[in-house]
Amino acid sequence: MSVNTVPSINYSLDVIQDEARRLVHKGVVSRQQPIYTLCQYIPAREWVCVECELEKCEFLLRDRIADLIGREVWEND
Repeated sequence: MSVNTVPSINYSLDVIQDEARRLVHKGVVSRQQPIYTLCQYIPAREWVCVECELEKCEFLLRDRIADLIGREVWEND
């Protein structure tokens, strides 16, 4: 019997940060919102992997998205 599984995405910290930056840039989330807000935009079955990676990197879900993505560099002021 074979089981078809959906390949899971490897959620490294870089991938999580890029996704958070993309959502902030689009105006979907604010830099001031807690990191757990991102769970609305990541599939539920993959959120566990995101949580584990964040925990491994010493981020708390209540930390601000700004803490996760760090300082942004602007091309022109």
